[in-house]
Amino acid sequence: MVVLKDREEAGRLLAERLGAYRDDPNALILALPRGGVAVGYTLSLALHLPLDVLIVRKLGAPGNPELAIGAVDDTTVLVIDRKLSRHVGVNDVELAEVAEHQREQLRQWLDGIGGNAVPAIADRTVLLADDGVATGYTAQAGVESVRRRGAARVVLAVPVAPHDTAEWLESLVDELVVLAIPEPFFAVGNFFEEWPQVTDDEVRSLLLAGNTL
Repeated sequence: MVVLKDREEAGRLLAERLGAYRDDPNALILALPRGGVAVGYTLSLALHLPLDVLIVRKLGAPGNPELAIGAVDDTTVLVIDRKLSRHVGVNDVELAEVAEHQREQLRQWLDGIGGNAVPAIADRTVLLADDGVATGYTAQAGVESVRRRGAARVVLAVPVAPHDTAEWLESLVDELVVLAIPEPFFAVGNFFEEWPQVTDDEVRSLLLAGNTL
């Protein structure tokens, strides 16, 4: 089983695979919160690219928020596992209510960390960074979000992903960079020696540092 030391090492190894984008004036890194910000910051240092955050969030089932049935961004993107949502008895009205609640929480979170709106990305190359994917819902929401904002090229960079999810996400982006596709796949955190929670203070400081590059 492939094990990475931490998110910083993951970012360094991803940067080695993304060297073609170093110093590209048309490229930027958008990190998925929160762990993706730590990976994205290391990428931004290595590639000399600006860093910002793309706010997307897992959509939990009503009454069972830990059960992911999809994901949302801060505007109109809504990714849903229709089969699972039907299985747990969630109707469209409930989905809309849960999605809007999550969007409001995302906006409040962004305000709380002093974040900015997504920068202008029309006709630019966007490197989406996360610290790993499992279901892939938040990654898909991120891809759809930057596509709707007019990104010319979308690159998804993650340390680990299960095979089926990686295959499906690859069809959505212009380039997928994954360090490892282990089988069997466990929780993302199982592939790291160190997997601390990334705090809002850390996100704030990393984004501030990344935006000065």
